[in-house]
Amino acid sequence: MTSLPSHPTHITPAWLNEALAERYKGVDVASVDVTEIKEGTNSNARIRLAYNESVGLPESMFLKLPPLDEARRAAVNRTGMGRREALFYLHLADEVKMRVPSVYVARFDEASGAFVLLLEDLEATGCSLPDPTAGITPEHAFAAMSDFAALHVQFETEERRRTKAHWVELNRGGGDYGTKMLEYGLAHHREKLSDEFAAISRLYIDHQFAVEKAWAAGPITVLQGDGHLGNLFVDRDRPGFLDWGIIHLGTPIRDVGYFIAMSLSPENRRAHERALLERYLEARREAGGAEIPFDEAWSSHRVQASYTVAASCQVVTFPEDATPQRRVFAAAFLARSEAVIADLDARSALREMAGL
Repeated sequence: MTSLPSHPTHITPAWLNEALAERYKGVDVASVDVTEIKEGTNSNARIRLAYNESVGLPESMFLKLPPLDEARRAAVNRTGMGRREALFYLHLADEVKMRVPSVYVARFDEASGAFVLLLEDLEATGCSLPDPTAGITPEHAFAAMSDFAALHVQFETEERRRTKAHWVELNRGGGDYGTKMLEYGLAHHREKLSDEFAAISRLYIDHQFAVEKAWAAGPITVLQGDGHLGNLFVDRDRPGFLDWGIIHLGTPIRDVGYFIAMSLSPENRRAHERALLERYLEARREAGGAEIPFDEAWSSHRVQASYTVAASCQVVTFPEDATPQRRVFAAAFLARSEAVIADLDARSALREMAGL
């Protein structure tokens, strides 16, 4: 296997022919043109291809690489996100019932954590991204409850996880990736954060082990892990899930509660979150899953709402070089977190669960 490209412009016809041939015998790429590069948590690009022989492959693909900045690239690679996402596309994408992008190349380096993903160009296939302010519609959110239930029930037995998803690990926490950024946010941008957000940040920084133990409490299954508004797309009447870099074993209400809190607008979340949680529990029963009583699910939902603070760790650094588009997204992300932790009194729920 050839080395992994570290920049979109390093994707050459020769590299593509070797990488694509693993799945698409006879492909012959004549040229590659990088049409767009964007920086977020990772580096994303669109590439346009011309073929001598396409074997049915599309003319455009979506490219995902680690960040181009050397320091940020090293930090992201250490998280293992790229490895996990590549493994998902290699081994589980065809197993789950959720709408996910088609994959053409999924490679990673075990030693460094570097990765390359070539995925479906959703814009070219008629899909759309939700507006970061409005979020997804309640109708799409209700449809997603069945998707989450199917995923969670499919992998709720240890035997099924061992045979089909043995590489998916428990989220053991303990790292300082999030706490350092939250500490920076409190030190440099406290005036931009609500009192409730700052209090949960401090609770997490000071009692990380106890807080992460509270977030992990409950039954165990495979979680999508990161279903916020920036990681979703819409394919006509159903939602799709873009980013699988935080796939892990955890408690199912983490997935469902995070999605409800961070994909809908605060107004739609307030209007529908109880009904959405009820629909998820109903879909679990329909799929033959283990029973979770509503009161237990609601209590867990309140605790999991506090996790949105940790998930906002990059946002609270308020980077000066953020693009206008990124600033809009970050503001919407933070607003959702601050709203849900206030509405559900998440700090009290977390303190009780963590014994603090």
